Amino acid sequence: MSIELPKEAYQEAVSSLQRYARENFDEEMGNIAAAGLLDFFLEEIAPIVYNRAVENAQERLQMRIAELDIEIHEDPFQYWPRRLRSGKPRR
Repeated sequence: MSIELPKEAYQEAVSSLQRYARENFDEEMGNIAAAGLLDFFLEEIAPIVYNRAVENAQERLQMRIAELDIEIHEDPFQYWPRRLRSGKPRR
């Protein structure tokens, strides 16, 4: 599965790479070079970040699922205890 960016985000990333090269290496990087570097990052490195994000999401979901019974647990047979607490007379 390749990681693709929306066109606008892709263009912003290319511009960001060009700025990074200019400010950190005192080098001008053209659109083609920056796009090539971005494509390399997306194919070679982005999957690592993507996979880690999926792992993080799985961990969070598993924690939430483990707590599900606590959060939505309902005690059975509560009609009579509630009725007694509310002070409603018995018939």
